[in-house]
Amino acid sequence: MDTQALALALPFIGWASHTALLTHRLATARRDPLTGLRTRAGWTALAERVIRRHRDAVVLLLDLDDFKNLNDSHGHAAGDFALAVTAERLAAWCGRHGIAGRLGGDEFVAIARQAPDLESLRRALSQPVAYAGRRLPVSVSVGSCHVRDLPVRSLSDALATADSAMYAAKGTGGRRGIRPLSR
Repeated sequence: MDTQALALALPFIGWASHTALLTHRLATARRDPLTGLRTRAGWTALAERVIRRHRDAVVLLLDLDDFKNLNDSHGHAAGDFALAVTAERLAAWCGRHGIAGRLGGDEFVAIARQAPDLESLRRALSQPVAYAGRRLPVSVSVGSCHVRDLPVRSLSDALATADSAMYAAKGTGGRRGIRPLSR
């Protein structure tokens, strides 16, 4: 290759390399490194699209029960493994009809294009996890919101409704186990 052709090609090679790097960084930023699920930002963009297109969409908020106890009793590696297995199970359950994500910690989120079988989801996610020759107990509280039941179809309202339903499923009066004061 002559020097003139090389001089003309170098900016294009640099541009292509930079574009590939930025594309990789964007894709990585939208995936949780531990579970491979979409992060909040990656999931939100897709979920908003599903809500606009599918009137029967259902938003799910999921939280592992007693996750701190699992971490404290079996170690953080076991906790990370339980999170990864939960993510695999949730993604498999969503299949082609939904999108799963991890909000952070032990909270997951999903959206299904139409009313799902929540009992099959609870069963799938509440199976013990085999780790280091032991069976770790895993249970999940699930809150759901049918988008069609909202006065205005918005993801933030659907998440708030699913969050309330999830904590009701946990048997608590609010987030972080806070119960209203009784008189």
